[in-house]
Amino acid sequence: MYTQETAEVLGLRILGWLAADEALLPVFLGATGASEADLRAGATDPVFLASVLDFLMMDDAWVVRACDALRVAYDAPMQARQALPGGAQVNWT
Repeated sequence: MYTQETAEVLGLRILGWLAADEALLPVFLGATGASEADLRAGATDPVFLASVLDFLMMDDAWVVRACDALRVAYDAPMQARQALPGGAQVNWT
């Protein structure tokens, strides 16, 4: 079970992983409209970190790659997302 603090830590770790991925980072920036400056500013914003987790969870392959790289369970991003703002509002579409 994640607290908001531990969820933010995982979100930050995933943001770091994403920023280092030269193929996936442009996809994230294009999908969110964020700039590289926004990445630095968003590192301390729980809502931004939640959007990072939302983006990651759009593709199971991305989840597997990130979780393998960070050595966390495959359901960790989902659990962390639930502890961040808006996480209780699950929309399954």
